[in-house]
Amino acid sequence: MSYRTVFGSLSEYEKGGVQVIDANPKHYVFSNVFDVASKSKAYERIAVAKNLRFVLEVARADGVSPWYTAGHDESALVMDGEVEIVLVKPERPLAADTTEGAVRIGDTAPKGKRMGVIKARRGHMALLPKGCAYQFRTLNPSVLLIQTIAGPETVQKWADICQVA
Repeated sequence: MSYRTVFGSLSEYEKGGVQVIDANPKHYVFSNVFDVASKSKAYERIAVAKNLRFVLEVARADGVSPWYTAGHDESALVMDGEVEIVLVKPERPLAADTTEGAVRIGDTAPKGKRMGVIKARRGHMALLPKGCAYQFRTLNPSVLLIQTIAGPETVQKWADICQVA
């Protein structure tokens, strides 16, 4: 038997599903990051997986995002397209170390030292360091998978995105 790996994209994906043999499908979670991103507003951070307080958020990157920060490290994996991530080390902390999840800090860059720009495309992962400010930029719609802790920017739409039957 041979297998063929097919990578999805924002413009072409197959939703798929979970085939439950002897259990309640509500005990399992299945969602498709491209399906979720295709139905989301730009930079809306939709939780698609959860483990205790940690979440994976899907965001449809389109244009320029607001600036964000977090009191802990985060990471962003580009699932489709190309994304630039601008990093700034703020002059003063913008979120307490005890703050959980990403915090939106506005549309203008905070005062501080520019740390650099990460140019990432499909399959590239970037670290979003604790305490830094970051902004995503794209020329074309793209898909991000962000690992973080659930917080004020996390949108939970489990009933809309998960397979239940």
